[in-house]
Amino acid sequence: MITRRTMLRGLGATAIGLPFLEEMALAAGSRAPVIPVRAFNLFFGLGIPAPLQREEFEGVLEPLQPLSGKLLIMRGIDQVRCDEGGMNAHFDGASGAFTATPPNGEARAGGASIDQVIRQATHPGGMPPGMVPTLVGGTFFRRSRISRYVHSYNEDGTVAAAMQEKPRDLFDRVFGKLDHGGEDLRRERLKRSVLDSVVDQYRHLTGPNSPLGTASKARVAEHLDRIREFEQRAFAMKHRDENGPGMPPRSQVPHGGPADPGGQGIDLTLEELTTEWRLMADLYALAIQMDRARFGSLTFLAAGERIRLTGDYRYNGRRVFAFDDARQRNATGEKGCSHEWWHAFNEGRKNEQLRAHAHMKMRELAYFLGRLDETTEANGRSILENSLLTISTESGDGRHNDSKRELSGVFHAVTGANGRFKTGRFMDLEAEGLDVYNTMLAAMGARGRLGPANREHRPVDAIRA
Repeated sequence: MITRRTMLRGLGATAIGLPFLEEMALAAGSRAPVIPVRAFNLFFGLGIPAPLQREEFEGVLEPLQPLSGKLLIMRGIDQVRCDEGGMNAHFDGASGAFTATPPNGEARAGGASIDQVIRQATHPGGMPPGMVPTLVGGTFFRRSRISRYVHSYNEDGTVAAAMQEKPRDLFDRVFGKLDHGGEDLRRERLKRSVLDSVVDQYRHLTGPNSPLGTASKARVAEHLDRIREFEQRAFAMKHRDENGPGMPPRSQVPHGGPADPGGQGIDLTLEELTTEWRLMADLYALAIQMDRARFGSLTFLAAGERIRLTGDYRYNGRRVFAFDDARQRNATGEKGCSHEWWHAFNEGRKNEQLRAHAHMKMRELAYFLGRLDETTEANGRSILENSLLTISTESGDGRHNDSKRELSGVFHAVTGANGRFKTGRFMDLEAEGLDVYNTMLAAMGARGRLGPANREHRPVDAIRA
C-alpha cells in the first residue's frame, strides 16, 4: 500500500520520498486528509526600513504581490526587548528574529525559535524515521557571529542543526551520502547518483506490476528526474574553501573564511549570487516537497551582509537598476558594500540603491515561496498554504544611532499554516514580536511559550483566522 510515509530506501542513509499521489489519499479511506505540520523561518539580511513598508506593493515589496493572497504581511512589530547594550541590530536583532529574545553571548540565541517550539510540540518523541529533524541552509557571506546566519535554535539557545551553505552539502544532508572508498567524491558523484541505489524500487513503481495508475507513474518519474537534475547541478559546482585548492573560476561564490575576509566584504555579481541561491532554494523546496524536512530555517544573505554587488537587475522584463556598489559608494572595502546604503537611509531622499537591493531580495524570497506553491496537497491547498513560513529580518531601520528606532517596525510576514492565520492583507499590529510569536505558537497547538515565564501574555488575535 502506498502511503504518505512511503519512501524508496537505498544504501546507507539514502531515502527518497515520493510526491503526493492519488493512491495515498485512497489508502487513507474516507478520512479527511492529514496534512503534516511544518514550520520554517525564512531570513533575509539588512531588513526593509519601516517607512518603505507602507508603500506596500507599489515599492520594494512588489515581487511578493503574485503571492499576496497567501501571505499576511505584518507591520509595526517591535523587537526592542532584543536590544543588547553595545551591540547593533546586525547581532541582537538578528538573534531576536524568530526567538524574540536577546542573544545569550556571541554563540547562542536567548531561547528557542518558533520552528523548534512547534517541532517539539508536534513530535515530542522525535521525528518519523527517514526525516531530517531540522534542516538549516542558506546563501550568505558575513559570518562574524552565528546569529547573523543561523535561525533555528533549541530551548537553550544552541543551534538546532548545522548550517548547510553549499548546495552539495544540503543535498547530502537530505538524501544521504554514498561511500566511495576514499575516491574523489565530486568526480564519483557525477558518475553515480544516489538514485542509482533505489533503481529497483523505482522500476517497480513505474513498471507493469506497479500499484500506481498512469498519472501517478508519470509523477514519480518526473519527481525522480528533478532530483537527479538538482543533484547534477549541485555536484557540478565547485566551491572555494580556505583549506582547499587554488582560486576557483570567478563565477563561483566563496565559503568559509574567504567569504568574509576581515569583515571587509567581497565582490559578487548578481548572476553569481542568484545562481547559488536559486539552487539552494530549489534543493530546500525539494526536501519539503518530498516530506524529508518539516522544520528548519533558510537564509538569503546574512544580517549586516557585506557584498559589493554588480550587474543589471531586471524584474518582469523591465530593467530596475544597475548594481555597482563600490563605484556608486565611491569607496573600497567595507565602505563600498551595499550594507552602507542602509546606514545612509533617509526618509526624505530617494534611497534608490537601497530600494533596488531590497526589491531584489524580495524577488529571490518570492522565488523560493513560488517553488512551494507549485505542489498541491490532498486538501487542495499548496505546500506554501499548508505550512507556516515566517519571514523576517534584523531591523526596521539601518541607522545605528537609535536602538529603539532600529528594532521597531521590523518586517514580518507569515503564510496561512493550513487556515490558521489570515492572509491576503497587510496588518498594522503595533505589537511586540514576542506577543506575535506566542500567538502564532498557540494557533499551531504548541503549549510552549517564548520569553520570560513571568511576563503577561498579550495575544494578538487579529492575525488568527
